[in-house]
This record gives sequence, C-alpha cells and structure tokens, in this order.
Amino acid sequence: MRRVTFDLDVLRSFVTGMELGSFAKAADRLGRSTSAVSAQLKKLEEQAATPIFRKSGRGLALTEAGETMLGYARRLIELNDEAASAIHDVELEGWVRLGLQEDFGEAVLPDVLGRFARAHPKVKIEARIARSHDLAERIMSGSLDIALAWHSGETLPYSQHVADVQMRWIGPAKRIETSLRHGEPLPLVALEAPCLLRTVATETLDRAGLSWRMAFSSPSLGGIWAAVAAGLGLTIRTDIGLPASVSAMTPEIAGLPALPKMSLFLHRKDAEVEPVAARLADILLDAARQALPENARTDERLREVA
Repeated sequence: MRRVTFDLDVLRSFVTGMELGSFAKAADRLGRSTSAVSAQLKKLEEQAATPIFRKSGRGLALTEAGETMLGYARRLIELNDEAASAIHDVELEGWVRLGLQEDFGEAVLPDVLGRFARAHPKVKIEARIARSHDLAERIMSGSLDIALAWHSGETLPYSQHVADVQMRWIGPAKRIETSLRHGEPLPLVALEAPCLLRTVATETLDRAGLSWRMAFSSPSLGGIWAAVAAGLGLTIRTDIGLPASVSAMTPEIAGLPALPKMSLFLHRKDAEVEPVAARLADILLDAARQALPENARTDERLREVA
C-alpha cells in the first residue's frame, strides 16, 4: 500500500468548506480563490484515490469515504494548530474565565481543557457552568471573558453566531408510553423557571391545543435526565450531551408538535479579548462545532464547490 502524505492546507480548505456549508465561503475566509479551492479538493480526491464527494441534486454531498476523511482531517488540523500554538505561545501566561451551559459540560469541556492545558500549561482557567441568562449577565458585567450559551433574548455587543440547533422532544431510552396517547395532560420535566426551553415547551403545546402539566422541575440538568429516564415525563433539549438513559423522539411518530431551532452563540467580554481568552475561544469554537449534531453542522452541506 502506497504511503500518502496529505496536504494540511488542502485539508483545512476541505474542513472549512464543510463547516461553513460552502466552499465559496471557505475560499473567502482562507483568502483563496474559489478555483484554487476547487483544485485543492480535486487534489484531495486524487490523494485519497477514492471519491470524496458525490452529486446530490445541483450540489455535492460527502461519500462514506468523505465522511471518514472529514473526521481525520479535523484531528490532523487540530493537532497541527495545537503544535503551532504550543511553540509560538509557549510563554503565554495569565488566567481566563470561561462560561458554559450544562449541555456542553461533558460534551465539550474535557476536550477544551485538555487541548488548552497541553499547549498553555501556565494559564489558569476558571470555568462556570450556568444557564444562558446568567452567563449573559456575567459577560456584560465583565466577570467572564468568554461564554458559550444558547440565545436567550439578550443582545450582547460582542457575540458570534455558532449554529442553529434543532430542539428535540426527549423521552426515556426505554420507551414508556406518555399520557398524551390517552388524552390526558402531557407530563413535562423542565428546569426551574425562568428557563428558555421550559417556555418553548409550554408555548408550543399551547399553540398545538395540547394540554400539559408540570410533572417535575429541577435546578440542574442532571435532575432532568434522571426524571425523564424514570418516565416521569418528557422534556425538550437538543441532541448535545444526551446521556444514554434518554433519547430524542420523532415528533410525528409520538404525536407531538414540531419544535423550533435554538441559536448558539459565543459571547466575548470585549471586542478584542486578551490573547489567552482569544486562544481558548478558538479551541472552544472548534470543540463546540464538533459536538454539534450532524444536521446542525450540515444544514447547508449540499453546495456547489465554486
């Protein structure tokens, strides 16, 4: 078997195009022409010796080999950037204050902390897991440098839109019939008010003309998962960070109304944060995008190459 050394610049164009949903956008972000990016993608297929893309309507989608390549490309770029950062920012010191929603605590935080600490062992990180409203207030007051949070209505001056993620009805992994099928009020499980998703759940059911009752509330996401797994009721969340004890439900099959999408933002304290916070923000964004469900990363996957 011949040895192949993939070009990191080519892989970066490939990954950037898939994340942005457009290789034209990738060319603009990377400072290349669309024809140059098209040539890179052709080179990637030649090096892989197998089709990476397939025709889908007027656009392109990934083949099975392409999906595999995308995963490896992300890892190779991540390692390359980590090495470059460790070499060039070896003296980076100080501390940074990070905020995250509970959803991302297990799905994103370990990866973020590990990658950052390996490259910048002299930097101290202070992390806070909280709800979106609390995180937004702390960003505005300057007590957090960066925060990854769901959009809760507040307009913050230094925010970057990351993705729009589909909300899902969540039930127990072991199917337990809900009382909705028997015409009784649907039991809901939610975080204590005020809670954005709690409001979305009740308002969605009200608009659909379905009765409901609050069966269980908790101040923590762990309590929500325990109650749902035990069959006390349904909740709404996204696919991010779901434990094995619960699972997302298909609204049509379960007789539930469709839910909207929820916007994810990266908030910064200032337009230009300190270098340590800026570096952590880059790693956080990369990890968050990889944790997103496939439909959030690839809503616009089918695109012309140029």
